[in-house]
Order: sequence, then C-alpha cells, then structure tokens
Amino acid sequence: MKIYVPMDSAAKALGADEVADAIAREAKSRGIKARIIRNGTRGMIWLEPLVEIDQGQGRVGYGPVAPEDVPALLDGKLDSLGPVEEIPFFARQTRLTFARCGVIDPLDLDDYRAHGGLAGLRRAAAMSQPDIITEVTDSGLRGRGGAGFPTGIKWKTVMEAEAPQKYIVCNADEGDSGTFADRMIMEGDPFTLIEGMAIAGLGVGATRGYVYLRSEYPDAIRVMNEAVRIARQNSVLGPDVLGSGRAFDMEIRMGAGAYVCGEETSLLNSLEGKRGVVRAKPPLPALEGFLGRPTVVNNVISLATVPVIFEKGAQNYADLGIGRSRGTVTLQIAGNVRHGGLFETGFGVTLGEIVNEIGGGTASGRPVKAVQVGGPLGAYMPADKFDTPTGYEEFDQNGGLIGHAGLVVFDDSADMLKMARFAMEFCAVESCGKCTPCRIGAVRGVETLDRIAEGDMAATELLTDLCETMKDGSLCALGGFTPLPVMSALTHFPDDFACHKEAAE
Repeated sequence: MKIYVPMDSAAKALGADEVADAIAREAKSRGIKARIIRNGTRGMIWLEPLVEIDQGQGRVGYGPVAPEDVPALLDGKLDSLGPVEEIPFFARQTRLTFARCGVIDPLDLDDYRAHGGLAGLRRAAAMSQPDIITEVTDSGLRGRGGAGFPTGIKWKTVMEAEAPQKYIVCNADEGDSGTFADRMIMEGDPFTLIEGMAIAGLGVGATRGYVYLRSEYPDAIRVMNEAVRIARQNSVLGPDVLGSGRAFDMEIRMGAGAYVCGEETSLLNSLEGKRGVVRAKPPLPALEGFLGRPTVVNNVISLATVPVIFEKGAQNYADLGIGRSRGTVTLQIAGNVRHGGLFETGFGVTLGEIVNEIGGGTASGRPVKAVQVGGPLGAYMPADKFDTPTGYEEFDQNGGLIGHAGLVVFDDSADMLKMARFAMEFCAVESCGKCTPCRIGAVRGVETLDRIAEGDMAATELLTDLCETMKDGSLCALGGFTPLPVMSALTHFPDDFACHKEAAE
C-alpha cells in the first residue's frame, strides 16, 4: 500500500505532518505494510491535508483528513473523494508545468524520469544553441514573473553577447500577496526547475546558475538544496550534463526578505552581496548582469515550463492560449474564495470564470466586490470587468496586470479606500529608496489618502497627480505600478471614498 501525504507548506500548515505521523503509528500498530510518500500538493488547498491511497488499482483521495480520522481511513470507512484527477476543480485543468506536482515523490529522480522528466534536457543536449533558442521563441513562452517579456528574445540576447562567463539566475523571490506557484513547484517538483535552468544554460552558453530563494520558504530551500545534490550526483548537473560534454552547475542562494529584490536588478545586487537597490537600465542584465556578465534572469515558472516545451515540442505549447499569450497560465486563487488553490489552464479563461466557476465565489457567501490580480501592485478589478480574458495585452487594455497570476478575492464588505491606502503604505515600507518618486511619493500618498479618509475629497486631485508622477518617474515597477491598485480603487469604487466625506460631515 502506498499512502501519499503532502509535505507542501500549505498542507503542513493545515496539519499534514500530524496526519502523516498518525498514519505511520496506526499502520505500525496494525501490522500494515504501508509506504508513506511525502509528495507535493495537488493545489486544492481547501481539501488539505489531502491523503491519497494506492492499493494497486489507482490513487483514491481523502480530504481534508485530520489525525483522528486515520483509524477510519485505514478501515476503509472514511468517505472518499474518488480519483483525484476526477475532482471537477482538477479535471478541467490543462496541467503542463505542474503535471508532476502532487504526483511524484519530489526527491526521487527515478520517479521524475518515469513521469517524463529529463526528456526535454536530453533533447536540448543534442541541439545547437541557436536551435534551442528557436524552440523557446517558437513556443511563445513569456516571462511568468510579471513583465511578460518574450523568453526567447532574452535568451537570444545573452547567447549572442560576447563574454568569458555567462549566468542563469532564477528569481524565486516570490513576494506578491496571494502567490504560491513558485513555492509549490520547488517543493513538489524541484527537478523540473533544475532541468529548465540546465536547458537555459545549454542554450545561451552559461555554465553557472543560481536560484535566489526567499528565506521565508524553509521547506523549498531544503528540497531545492537536496535536489541539486541529487542532480549533481546523477550528472544532470556538473561538467558533463547527461553525457553531452557540456557543463552546467548551480546553487541555491537565500534572500533576506526584501520585496524589492523581486525586481531583477535589485536581486542581482543582493546576489552579489550588495544592498538590494534597483539599478538604472541600461545596461540590461542580459548584457551586464550578475558580476557584470551577460545573465538570463527568469522566474521559477518560466524556467520550470521549459522542459515540457522541449519534451512535447514548441508547437504543442504554442497551440494553447490567446493572442500573444501562449501556453498555460498558473492561476493562484486566494483571499475570500471558496475553492482557493492553484489552477493551470490555457490563457484566455475569463476573470469571471476563474472567480465564480473555478473558485466557487466567496467563502463568506457574500457578493464578490473586487479581485486584485497581479499581487499588491495589481489593479482591483470590479465585477463589470469579469469578462476580461486572461492575456497580457487583454488585461492591459482593461487597466489590469496579470503579473505572477495571483488573484485575491474580496467580498462587498471590503473598504476600497483602506485597500488603496494599504498599497501606498506597502510601497513606502518596501521601497529601496533609490528614486524620489517611489521613496517620497508613497509616503505622501499615505498622507493624502488619510486626508481623503477624513473627508477631504479635494485631495483626490492631488492623489491622481501624485500617482501620475510615480508611474512616470519611478525606476522600477514597485513605484511605477503602485498607482494601479490606488487609481483602480478610486475609479471603480468612488462610493468607498465619498462615504468617508459623508461620515466626516
């Protein structure tokens, strides 16, 4: 008997470790021969801890399971969810990047291979550098960290740059509220990230890579370090990658919790041991990045998606999506929502489908008021924007930002003026201080919103002007995008601002 209990951070926070211990004790006391496998999560967080049992006829799910449910579980008396793949939330997904997450033992390389792992790297190892770049370009893959920049163009720039050393840097500083896809892949399928980085290294001629991983993810740090050790031991990394005669090695580096280090140049400064402040561009990191050398800086999901592109072919990936947004988007549904979790599907699904059909509406049962898409710097989208399809250009045309594809749902009890103030305060706290519009503008923004909260509606004109200055004058997206949540709250929910004036009167 195989019993799968997730070791994912979300599952552990909901009691997965205690459930695994209870299963081990109960099985031992009954003399049951059971192998307990600590897998990643399937992404249905409302069902965690989700236990799966395989007795030779396939895996059957049970959840959420508590330690006191374990005797009934082993007696076969606990109500089952049936095959996990048939649960509606899971069944309607198109899983490519997350195909193995929750399925395999994250640190079993043989299990990874048995589920298609390393097929992409083997193919890439037999290809020339230009052919690798063409494959990525033809797939239509764009940066999944927020900017949506075409991955193939970035890789081509680094490949063509002349330098004695080049680098691959993975941005795993996942700091946006309501996002957890990077953590899920690192904890549940770490070898796909390693494989993607190795393919990137072969493609651009880089022999060294780094994962910049936030210190708040201790489980991901542990799993990634162990996965790198296993990969090196099995020649997936090292001087002779899979016998190709080409070298690529990597290591894990920890960040210190600064949100601004999610911005690529600030990340590079931190990686070099310097203060995490934004660099002026140009030069671009693709030409002068880590230690002044040409550097590919990609997000976890971007790099973790590369292996499936090489395994199944660029066209297979490009066939999914909408407009210039090709492939799949890994939606992270959070906040006041009934079915929170990770949902992978082709670009094009509408915001309304995500919130009302996939997410099941609010957990409180009250009407949805707004959805913030793209982290704390994303716009608040009202219900009349719910026909917006998920696509970089489509969201931009509707005043939104897909970013890292995190969605936080709010019901009609939310005060949008307070949410706008939170965005300004967040920027003020997290600013690196390099540029005046962000450093000073966010502080003035908090003060201006406090004036509005006290009933001074004339201050809205000042707030609008301030947001324009921050948007146009900030060095990076922290100051440049903070106006998005502020102005979307003011534009779409003016009553939440006016009611403070009424209260003051």
